[in-house]
Amino acid sequence: MFNLDWRVFLEDPGGRFPTYWQWLLNAWGWTAAVAGAALVLALALGLVIGTLRTLPKYPVLVWFGDAWVEIFRNIPILVQVFIWYHVVPALVPPLRSTPSFVLVVCALGLFTSARIAEQVRAGIESLSWGQRLAGQALGFTMPQTYRFVLLPMALRIIIPPLTSETMNIVKNSSVAFAVSIPELTMFAMQVQEETSRGIEVYLAVTVLYIVTALAINRVMAVIEERTRIPGYVGNRG
Repeated sequence: MFNLDWRVFLEDPGGRFPTYWQWLLNAWGWTAAVAGAALVLALALGLVIGTLRTLPKYPVLVWFGDAWVEIFRNIPILVQVFIWYHVVPALVPPLRSTPSFVLVVCALGLFTSARIAEQVRAGIESLSWGQRLAGQALGFTMPQTYRFVLLPMALRIIIPPLTSETMNIVKNSSVAFAVSIPELTMFAMQVQEETSRGIEVYLAVTVLYIVTALAINRVMAVIEERTRIPGYVGNRG
């Protein structure tokens, strides 16, 4: 049997936190901040890129969208973090003073934007062609048709995969430890070295990841239920 001692979280780490428990909560906050900021960036870019990929009359835009998805989706997230941290500031000197938090948010946001773009494209293309024709019949321009007809329906359709992506971005935020962001994974590594209580520390961190994921899942389930399209059947034609 393991000799677990949860009192380790009440000990004084000898730093700017009175106890390891408060340090843990601070690290949880950093995880939420990285994931939240990256998600906002990913949603904004993914919405635009995904929409561009559904414009066959503009092949250059479609090509750009396809290239974006293939590039950012197929490079490992940790490699992208190192590129943003080591390579981009070297190529763009004004970025050398950019905080690590911003750089890792850019890396994680762009990586996730490629995945969300694919979901947005699939959502739009799952709608029947009659939706576009209805927009045109109402006198809408193409941007207006997307804004008022296609995107509102597509976004509601893709809530389930967006739920998974939102949960993934929380888990992927653990790569921030590689550039010294004091999030949950870095907390676990540092405290395990200081206290040698790896089982307690990693169990606590695991529980917080699970709690965060379950909370996201529940919130997204409520949003999905409240925005459900009555009588909708995903059938193109």
